[in-house]
Amino acid sequence: MNRREFLRAGTAAAAASTISAKSYARILGANDRVGLGIIGLGRRAMVVTGLGFRHDPRANIVALCDVYDAQTPRFVTRLLANQPTPYSSYRYQDVLDRKDVDAVYIATPDHLHVMIATAALGAGKNVYLEKPTLHHWSERTALIAAAHQSSKVLQCGMQQRSGAHYMQAKQELFDQKKLGHVVFARGTWDNFPWQTRDIGPKPEPPGMHWELFEGPAPHVPWAWIRYTSWRYFPDYGNGLLADIMTHWVDVAQWMQSDANPKTASALGGIYQLHDGRVNPDTVSAIVQYSDWNFNFESTVLPVRDPHPAVLFEGTEGTLMLARDGYTYTPNEGEPVRVNARESLEAAHTRNFLDAVVEGKKANASLQAGIDASVPVQMALQSYWSHKTVTRPELT
Repeated sequence: MNRREFLRAGTAAAAASTISAKSYARILGANDRVGLGIIGLGRRAMVVTGLGFRHDPRANIVALCDVYDAQTPRFVTRLLANQPTPYSSYRYQDVLDRKDVDAVYIATPDHLHVMIATAALGAGKNVYLEKPTLHHWSERTALIAAAHQSSKVLQCGMQQRSGAHYMQAKQELFDQKKLGHVVFARGTWDNFPWQTRDIGPKPEPPGMHWELFEGPAPHVPWAWIRYTSWRYFPDYGNGLLADIMTHWVDVAQWMQSDANPKTASALGGIYQLHDGRVNPDTVSAIVQYSDWNFNFESTVLPVRDPHPAVLFEGTEGTLMLARDGYTYTPNEGEPVRVNARESLEAAHTRNFLDAVVEGKKANASLQAGIDASVPVQMALQSYWSHKTVTRPELT
């Protein structure tokens, strides 16, 4: 499927999704709640549920799922202690089979994203899918087809898309050309202590369903490090280029109104943490567009990085755009500071529920998720092949 075919399919799916959501809203009624199933109960699910879904009265968490049984009581104790205990299962299909589940939030390791999302859409569920949208480029066809055929809401987990200050920067600065010609967008984010832990061996614990964790990944013997630090391994996640670059390149492409990367080159390696990981602990990438570059750098190591952000450099000014707000500095005039007004997780989950209940547009559409995956997949291919990759070479 080429880009033109994708855009046609995406447009049709979006239209069908809007019709379906509006019809669903009429069935639910304005004061009814959305039965929500959460699949994957790790760190990310804790954050998004704790800051977002738990505080929206329209979200009724009715089902939980994780391949490790111990995760469920931890999740309930921390976030749902004063609510009725949801149904739980280690099999995601059991959650999808439930009639009281209207929507699912998928917060699993990356390699399970598309498999579960396509099954959820096929089961008639609305889907909030964590980033990255794709683990492998080859997965896009199945996900696009599932979204088109289901006509349900699909929200990708690029929460910056729901940030009011991000929208303001887009409308007031980029659409008005206040920065002039932007030639560089630099994205940085470093220092992730949970990815620098010393992790020793541990026997497979009771209640661990290892074969379900592996899913479509190649089978290997149980190893605690592969479960608890799956981001170290390409079988399950693509490391910093997927975890972090996805967010920042999505912001850059959105602001620049340009999702057509031409070439990408990535370099890095395991510079310090020789602990069994395969993905690099430090990486830099350059993605070239028609008339600007996106430069990305990230390390899990504890280097000084006080303000993870995207810095846009234009001929008439600069913009430091981060999750807590932005600072616009024109070449002539005083800097302008705009602060974030709310949690991005709260804004993004609210937008998802708005789309499901009221038929509003999902801010991070499937097209946005695919578009953000393109430069990431190009950078990944460059890193592992040790070559500069052009868009037609993406496999």
